[in-house]
Amino acid sequence: MFITIEGVEGSGKSSTMKKVVERLKKEGYQIVTTREPGGTPIAEQIRNIILDVNNTNLDARAEALLYAASRRQHLIEKVWPNLKDGKIVICDRYIDSSLAYQGGARHLGIENIININMFATENTWPDLTLLFDIDPEIGLRRIAQNNNREVNRLDLEKLDFHRNVRKTFLELAKKYPNRYVIIDSSKPQNEVENETYKIIKERLNAN
Repeated sequence: MFITIEGVEGSGKSSTMKKVVERLKKEGYQIVTTREPGGTPIAEQIRNIILDVNNTNLDARAEALLYAASRRQHLIEKVWPNLKDGKIVICDRYIDSSLAYQGGARHLGIENIININMFATENTWPDLTLLFDIDPEIGLRRIAQNNNREVNRLDLEKLDFHRNVRKTFLELAKKYPNRYVIIDSSKPQNEVENETYKIIKERLNAN
């Protein structure tokens, strides 16, 4: 099963998933966690280019293509082999991030980004996508207060950019209702964690 987690910057998805995965592993589930962009050595090198705060002149289309290239390499080296071995792969960001950030907030168009990514991924969509939804203003405030989190090029975008990201994510949730589940990540951490755990368990048991 291929599960992806999405959300605006500072939505708490990464820290929540870390705790949920620990619980699931204790129950004997074989889980591989990974992230995008990155997840493998070559893909991580591409990540460094994309998120480098000095690369302010990176063209929007070039950015979209770099994400797709990183994604392709990640699938080949990590995601597909582990899925083939019968493992559960949980990925922090995937195609939907490209649709929200480049397709929506960068105004390149959802269909254009889908086309690029269908070529890169050979039509590989997740089985389940968890959208950790929060007001971007709260998310960015969380980032500012967290000294341990890396600040990347996308964190430095204006608030309107992040609002457009959230708006597009919510539109995608309506477009793909069978795949998407929205989680209100403004709730207390333990509530978000328990809800996330419950959703994943229900989906795993249904398979």
